Amino acid sequence: MTVESPKEAPVKFPSPLVRELRGARHVAVLTGAGISAESGIPTFRDAMTGLWAKFRPEDLATPEAFRRDPRRVWEWYEWRRELVARARPNPGHLALVELARRVPRMDLFTQNVDGLHQRAGSRDVLELHGNITRDRCFDNDHPADPGSRSEETPPRCRRCGSFMRPDVVWFGERLPERELEAAWESAARCDLFLSVGTSGAVQPVASLVDLARHGGATVVIVNPDASVFSARDRIVLQGPSGRILPALLAETWPERRSSP
Repeated sequence: MTVESPKEAPVKFPSPLVRELRGARHVAVLTGAGISAESGIPTFRDAMTGLWAKFRPEDLATPEAFRRDPRRVWEWYEWRRELVARARPNPGHLALVELARRVPRMDLFTQNVDGLHQRAGSRDVLELHGNITRDRCFDNDHPADPGSRSEETPPRCRRCGSFMRPDVVWFGERLPERELEAAWESAARCDLFLSVGTSGAVQPVASLVDLARHGGATVVIVNPDASVFSARDRIVLQGPSGRILPALLAETWPERRSSP
C-alpha cells in the first residue's frame, strides 16, 4: 500500500495505520540520510562537491585512506562538520520527539552521524554509525578527552600520541555491538516499525525492516522515493518526513492541535 503526498494536497493516511499507531505500545524508528537531507545536510554520496568532487566517499571513509593520507581525510571531515554545525533539526526530527511523548515506548536508532535528533530533543538515540562531532583515538580506540587534542592536522591524542579520527563507522568497520544488538531486539519485539528517510540498501541495518515484519509488526516506510520499496506487507508513505510525520501525528492525535 502506497500513499503519495503531493506538496499542495493534504496528506491522507489509511485508517488502519492511524488506529494501530494510536494503540501502539512499542514503536521502533529507524532513520537514514533522507531526514537529514531535509535539514540541508547532503547525503553521504552527494556531499562530494567543490574541492572534494574528484573523490569518492569510499576513497576517504576507510581506515586505509586515513593511514595513507590522514590530513586529507581529517580535512574532509572538518568540511562535513561545518555543514552539520550550520544545519538545524527540521519538522521530521521534531515530530519524532513528539511521537516519543505519545507512545508508551519508542526506540530511535539512526544511521546518521550528525546529532540532529539529539539537538531536536530526542533522548537515548542509538547511533548505529557513530557521531561526526566526536573524536576517538585511531590506534587505541579510546574516546577523546576534553583538551586531549594537539594543534596538529589531524590532531594527536595527548595520552598516547596517536592521531585522532572522527568517531564514525568507516567502510570495512563493524557497527557498534551494543547499539546494533539493541536495534535487533527492538525491531523484533515492536508492534509498529517506522523507517524514515533511508533507501533500505545498507546492511546490516536494512534487514531490521524485514526482522520487524517477520515479528508481526506493522511496517511503515516514509521516503520521497517509494520505488525502492516493495509495498507487500508494508505501508509506504511517499514524501518528505517533515511533511508526512507531523501530518500523521496530527491525524492520529487530533487533540494535540489544540493543546498548548
